[in-house]
Amino acid sequence: MAQSTNSLLLRQVRGQIGKQFVVKQYGKKTVITAYPDMSNVKPSKAQKANRKQFAKAVAYAQAILHDPVKKKAFAAKLKKGESVYHAAIREFHAKNK
Repeated sequence: MAQSTNSLLLRQVRGQIGKQFVVKQYGKKTVITAYPDMSNVKPSKAQKANRKQFAKAVAYAQAILHDPVKKKAFAAKLKKGESVYHAAIREFHAKNK
C-alpha cells in the first residue's frame, strides 16, 4: 500500500483508476490500494434481501422524481437543502419495516 502526504498529482483524486487501483483520502494522506477482487464473495441471504429492498426503494424514489406533480408535493414537505430522492428512500424504508 503506497502512501503520500503531499502529492500535487493525487491531491484531488479519489476513486478507482480502471480496475487496477483505488485512490483513497484519509485526512491529509493519499493511499493507493489494489482494486478489490470480490469474485469469490458470496452475499448472505440477509444481504440479498437488503439489496432487493433497497432496489425497490430506489425505484420508488425515481418514480417520484420522474412525476412532476409528486415531486413538487414531496418537495413542499422538505426543509431547505433536503433532497427529494433521499427523503423518498427514507419514507419507503419507514413504510416497509
